[in-house]
Amino acid sequence: MNADDVAELIETGLEDADVTVTHPRGVHDEDHLAATVISPAFDGKTLVEQHQMVYDTLGEHMTTDIHALELKTYTPEEYDE
Repeated sequence: MNADDVAELIETGLEDADVTVTHPRGVHDEDHLAATVISPAFDGKTLVEQHQMVYDTLGEHMTTDIHALELKTYTPEEYDE
């Protein structure tokens, strides 16, 4: 699964999400990805809840197409700080 497809799934599944998906430094295979996700939907959620929300948007892809996902999540306010 390529980075653009992963970003599209997350953006579709999360309210007003701004998503950037890349390959982690030094890793160049399609199943190891890094994502930065900014969404107001994260407001009031714990970090674990935020990450679960992202995993939910990816569904079965997390077990079939994506081996590892380095994830950073922020509300818009947190990201602006």
